[in-house]
Amino acid sequence: MNLPSQRRTERVLHLISFGYLHLDDGRPPHADRVEDVRERLRDPAAARDVLDLDGRDPRVQDIVARTPGARELLANLIDYAELPCGPRRIAIGCAGGRHRSGSLVELLAATLRARGHQVEVEHQHIHLPRVLRP
Repeated sequence: MNLPSQRRTERVLHLISFGYLHLDDGRPPHADRVEDVRERLRDPAAARDVLDLDGRDPRVQDIVARTPGARELLANLIDYAELPCGPRRIAIGCAGGRHRSGSLVELLAATLRARGHQVEVEHQHIHLPRVLRP
């Protein structure tokens, strides 16, 4: 007999952060769901004190989490990830892949792990330099 908590640990959720400006072909990573937050959430890189940090830093995560619409998006992604036959891969993209998408993936991963899910995180562009726009 499979109990819900046993099923949870059998399925691994793969969460991916990426930056659209770093994609060679303009196509996001393959995923069951792709969230583009470029226009949806304000860019925290405008805050000078976190400019050189990335989404793995709690200060950046706090700024992103307090951005209007972020908590609703996270709640929706958590609900989606916990569907009985839910996704295997969720990708979140922002402009450079350092702040918004990285933070959201880290926050989502922490919540899902706390609920008993196995989660793998892949930050595709978080290590790259900031993208400077002309």
